[in-house]
Amino acid sequence: MMDPEDRAAGRTWWLFLVTGIAWMIISLVVLRFNVTSIATVGVILGLVLLLAGINEFVALALVEGWRWAHCLLGILFVIGGLWAFIHPIGAFYELAAILGFLLVLKGTFDIIGAMASRDVSPAWGLGLAVGIVEMLLGFWASQQFFAPRAALILIWVGLAAMFRGITEVVLAFTVRKVGKEASLT
Repeated sequence: MMDPEDRAAGRTWWLFLVTGIAWMIISLVVLRFNVTSIATVGVILGLVLLLAGINEFVALALVEGWRWAHCLLGILFVIGGLWAFIHPIGAFYELAAILGFLLVLKGTFDIIGAMASRDVSPAWGLGLAVGIVEMLLGFWASQQFFAPRAALILIWVGLAAMFRGITEVVLAFTVRKVGKEASLT
């Protein structure tokens, strides 16, 4: 039986293809490891913060409790997004500092969790190794030398954009195939 939703989705497959290609282009720009890469990551951060701000304002209209918190977060996200657009390179280095702190914190908790589960988990050593690697990456991202800090963030964002692009392209052709199959039935 023909599913009209599958056919409709099949007609919009190219949107996923376009966004996938866009993510791949962003990946190529970021992985060039120059000032343009740093500015691109700062602009992407600005976009993410603006979208988070819009999301908080939508939540403000939909929820009943904690409206003041959604409003405050929305305002802070929008201000942060605008700041990232005005100073993308500064936003990039602030992202690196925050990421470094979070990696050290997460690595610490992973090490503690691995050590606490030594008696019950045969894979506790894997958790310990992951925690150590996270802490080392966190210290690398937190140090004062800008080039290594920039390299870590650029690799992280560039690979994330590349994998997102690949996922979107694969999704595009999957949606196209489902749409064609729905048209044939």
